[in-house]
Amino acid sequence: MDWQTPEDSVPLSFVTEANNRALLGKPPATGAWREGDPAGNREFVTLGPIQLESGARIPVVRTAWESWGKLNDDGSNAVLILHALTGDSHLIGPPGRGHPTGGWWSGVIGPGKYLDTDKWFVVAPNMLGGCQGTTGPSSHTSDGQEWGSRFPYLTIRDQVAAQVAFSDAIGVGRWAAVIGGSMGGMHALEWAIGHPERLERVAVLAAPPITTADQIALNSVQIEAIHMDPAFNGGDYYDAADGDGPYRGLALARRMALLNYRSPAELNARFQRSWQSGISPLGKTGKFAVESYLDFHGNKFTRRFDANSYVVLVEAMNSHDIGRDRGGVTEALSRVTAKSLVLGIDSDRLFPATQQTLIARHLVNNIDNGEAVIIHSEFGHDGFLIEEDTVGAELSRLLAS
Repeated sequence: MDWQTPEDSVPLSFVTEANNRALLGKPPATGAWREGDPAGNREFVTLGPIQLESGARIPVVRTAWESWGKLNDDGSNAVLILHALTGDSHLIGPPGRGHPTGGWWSGVIGPGKYLDTDKWFVVAPNMLGGCQGTTGPSSHTSDGQEWGSRFPYLTIRDQVAAQVAFSDAIGVGRWAAVIGGSMGGMHALEWAIGHPERLERVAVLAAPPITTADQIALNSVQIEAIHMDPAFNGGDYYDAADGDGPYRGLALARRMALLNYRSPAELNARFQRSWQSGISPLGKTGKFAVESYLDFHGNKFTRRFDANSYVVLVEAMNSHDIGRDRGGVTEALSRVTAKSLVLGIDSDRLFPATQQTLIARHLVNNIDNGEAVIIHSEFGHDGFLIEEDTVGAELSRLLAS
């Protein structure tokens, strides 16, 4: 059995030792989508070579994507949705063959919803370096083997370059809007700064102008958790003789990340000091409920993600600095011509609302006159996924501008 994303929608009654044990059997070496797996609702487009900022080159890039609605005759109704670190192209719909999790924005997108697919042509690609169909470390190279440790270092700008090439390949010259949250918000910012002629509107949700030292520090321990797993084998684990992959390190990295995605107040209120299965903590057996919650999501995550992709994508997030080689953050933001919406969450401890406020102040076509929209949510950073009605209403306002 699988459960709908976002992860936080899992009822607390499911987070039990019994369900944890159901996930404790050894996962596959990777939770990536692999060649031969059901395509589900994915489409694929093959792009030419992508030249990376590092000087490396990926000779062929395949992008997996999904879409809803239809492109109109003049191509003016296309909306690009860019997912977060552990998201993918499956925005709406149930889990099923080819899709290990349900859509992560099902309450926002669809006929008659905030992003009405009877009006808008909504497109969601899986990002470069990911593991759900787009070229990444688990993909095969020209020698028929997985990239593994050979996969090159990526930056946010490299990923946007691939998204621009993808846009050209599907025939979208200018997006009516580019919308992204968290890591996807980093991409949306880079679109608006680096390719202002390619979009009319931009929405930046719970994303910063730069990745700070504090955020890099949080990321570094997650990466190290994966590297320290003996089964990681330097990134070359796909053909391990015993089928053992670095799932322990990946699960630990996911547990660490969840602590950044949630607010202290929400975790305290939800779990308090409750003890799993009613066993007394004085007996030193069992676990606190919050520990079981983290175990559950760490174990589940290893069945839908790839350890190498996690490292590649987190390192790309560390590269994020819109002011790099552009004269600083303020100068970079002055290049944005798109109508803009910047949204932050008051309980976000990963990318605090002060960072969205900074962005909004320097966008000349901000629909809120230089102000960020700061929403209230008890859920912390994940509020941009969970507070669908609040976020969806703000996106509708942008699209109507």
